Amino acid sequence: MVPAPLYFAFVLTSLALIAFPGPNVALIISTSMTHGRRAGLVTVAGTSSAMALQLALTVTGMSAILAASASWFSWLRWAGAVYLVYLGVRAWRAAPLKGTQSAPAPPSVTVFTRGVLISLTNPKTLLFFGAFLPQFVSAERPPLTQLTMLAVSFLALAIVFDSVWALLAHRAGEMFVERGRWRNRVQGSLLIGAGLGVALARKS
Repeated sequence: MVPAPLYFAFVLTSLALIAFPGPNVALIISTSMTHGRRAGLVTVAGTSSAMALQLALTVTGMSAILAASASWFSWLRWAGAVYLVYLGVRAWRAAPLKGTQSAPAPPSVTVFTRGVLISLTNPKTLLFFGAFLPQFVSAERPPLTQLTMLAVSFLALAIVFDSVWALLAHRAGEMFVERGRWRNRVQGSLLIGAGLGVALARKS
C-alpha cells in the first residue's frame, strides 16, 4: 500500500491536473455538444479504455524497473522531475484548444473507437504516467502494489471528471473555449511546480 501522506498528495495533485481538460476532454465536449450526453459518455468509455491500457503498461514497466535496483529508482524519479517541468513549459506556451474542433461522428461504435484511438495514439500520455506515478511510490515498499493502487485511483478520478464534462458539455464547452489560455497557464504552473518540488526533494 502507498503510505497515507504520499497517497493524499497523489490524490490532490491528480485532482488538480485532471480538472484541467486536454485533447480527450476536447473530444468528449465536442461529441456531447453535437450528439448529446449519451454519445459523450460513450466517448468517455473509449478514452477510459485506452487510458486503462496505458496505465497497465506503465505499472508493468515501472514496477520492473523500480524493483531492479535502488539506483534505477533514483534516476527514474530525477528523469520524471525533468519531464514534468518540460510538460509544464509546453502547456504554458501552448495555444488554447477549442472544444468545437472535432469532426462530427455518429453516436455508435464509431464514437467509442474514435475515443480509444485519440487517447491511445497520444504518446505524451504514456510518458506522463511513467513520469508521474513513480513520484508517489515509497522505496521501502513493493512498487507493484503501490503503482497499481495509484493507477486505479487515477483512472477512477479521470472517469468521474470526464463524465462530468460529458454531462455538462454545453457549459463546459463555453468555459473551455473562453478560458483555454488561462487553463494552459495554470496547468503549466502545476506541472512545473510538481517537477521542481520533486527535484528539491531529491536534494534533501
